[in-house]
Amino acid sequence: MPARPSNAPLLRAAAMAAPPALGVFFLILILILLLPLRAEEPAAEPADTRDAAQAPVRSAPAPVTDVARLCVCDLLVAQCDTNCCCDPDCSAEDFSLFTECSVPLVIGDSQLCSQKAAVYSLDVEANPPERIFKIIDQVNPSIFCIHATNYKQALYLKTPEIPTAENFDQLLDKFGGATFSVEPDSWNLDTDAQNPPEENETSRYEYGVPVQTEDAFLRLPSPVVSSWCSDANPAGFLVNQATKCIRSVSVGKCDSIQALSMLFYINSSILAVPKSSQMVNITVQSIVVQSLNGMRTLLSSSNVLRLPMVLGELCINAVLGVNYHITHTDTGEIIEAAAAFVLGAISKEELSIEQSFEISFTQENTQPVPLSGNPGYVVGLPVRAGFQPQGSGIIQSSNKHSQLTILHSTSTQDCLAAQGARAPVLFGYNMISGCKLRITAAMKCQPLAQTLLDVLKGQSFPEYVASFGNSQAQDVLDWVPITQLHISEQSSCQIPVALGIEVKWTKYGSLVNPQARIVNVTATITTTTLKQLPSGRERIIPITSSVVFTDISSPAEPSYKAWPTINIKLPFDFFYPFV
Repeated sequence: MPARPSNAPLLRAAAMAAPPALGVFFLILILILLLPLRAEEPAAEPADTRDAAQAPVRSAPAPVTDVARLCVCDLLVAQCDTNCCCDPDCSAEDFSLFTECSVPLVIGDSQLCSQKAAVYSLDVEANPPERIFKIIDQVNPSIFCIHATNYKQALYLKTPEIPTAENFDQLLDKFGGATFSVEPDSWNLDTDAQNPPEENETSRYEYGVPVQTEDAFLRLPSPVVSSWCSDANPAGFLVNQATKCIRSVSVGKCDSIQALSMLFYINSSILAVPKSSQMVNITVQSIVVQSLNGMRTLLSSSNVLRLPMVLGELCINAVLGVNYHITHTDTGEIIEAAAAFVLGAISKEELSIEQSFEISFTQENTQPVPLSGNPGYVVGLPVRAGFQPQGSGIIQSSNKHSQLTILHSTSTQDCLAAQGARAPVLFGYNMISGCKLRITAAMKCQPLAQTLLDVLKGQSFPEYVASFGNSQAQDVLDWVPITQLHISEQSSCQIPVALGIEVKWTKYGSLVNPQARIVNVTATITTTTLKQLPSGRERIIPITSSVVFTDISSPAEPSYKAWPTINIKLPFDFFYPFV
């Protein structure tokens, strides 16, 4: 731009030629005229202001999602969706025609403990109806919620690395196995610095905690992604498991495959309690050798380790199955560990074998009791029963496997001969059994009534029934009391003739995989009057015992809502020109 001409010399000359009285006037006039010229010059910025402008502005990171801009019902592009109160394409006229807000609440991540929520509603009392929008702070009532999303790499989708000739081997080592870790290498939490060692250490194992060994944890191979075995599955304390998986093998290299050797499963000692120096060695309980045709032979001695080796076209002593048995105290300390092996031979034609693994836990000085389900009952397995002494937990029945039993019918059908013969009550099976009692005139009423009661109920009829197939004796609330009823007649001599047990159960849990749970058990004793028989006469009375299972599950509620009925009278020409 051309330089602006200055009138300062002209004003200065006029001031010098003016009289003194007018000098003051001209001086003031000159100052007034020069002020706009000074204002056009840029002012110098202070040093601290320039430094502050150049320094990067530090502010809190912007939220990942703005609930005011989220709208899940906005489906049409540049068009207003009906009853979608969050649609930015809808105007006030559109909102006045809405009947309801199809999405009244919009939130970002439902797993956050606290977050902003957009609430939409309609004010139908206004004329015309209008939409009401507000932002509220919503608190997640669940105790399992995310307090802060401080893992930045999880907030965006990372572009996957494209395989090339240079990185193919590296990617194959990282992702080629049955399982792999998706955690980045930079995510390294210093847990020792956050939590002091004395706070992490515990003096006992708790349910589900991985059983620790001197190098890592006790491995229980299992299929994870596919049917192939993964050795990264830890065995949880008090968690009985049984798994089967496929292992690829090569007969020529079978002696170098660790998973086929017994040492792989017993070479690491178990920690008696977590983070302790007390070790428990895994002993070999038994060794069973399986031939190629499936025949199994129990070896008399298990003191000698049998390692896999190549013998001609076979690989012998390969591990086909491992059964761990852990003994622990009531305080959660492991005191003994044993392993039972099944070894077999592999032919060169086999490229893979199936291995089975199992682990069970038993408290010391107790006998292991088989479960009838985990957690719900399995149809065909016995119903578990027991007693509760005063001020203690459940003591399971003294009969075989602590089962609820009924009278077992014999071939002679003689009740006195059948005394003591019991049959377990199997879950889901309606059962009936009985016998015949021959009554003579010499029989007394009271001893006969007690004998028949023992025949029907057994020597010790239980007081409780396990609600689940895996209910533990120490969990008293998991046991259902048996309600005993008596149906009798008014007479001087009553003898029991029937025992009816009704087991009410329900489907518990998810509809996808419901679990059978017993909620009520009723045992009803039916008696009849015993009339005195004449001398030399006999009478035969049938004695019956039955079990009925009743499903009292309520039907599932429908997951949909009925369409609302709209009572609107349409104009007579609404469908014009269509008929």
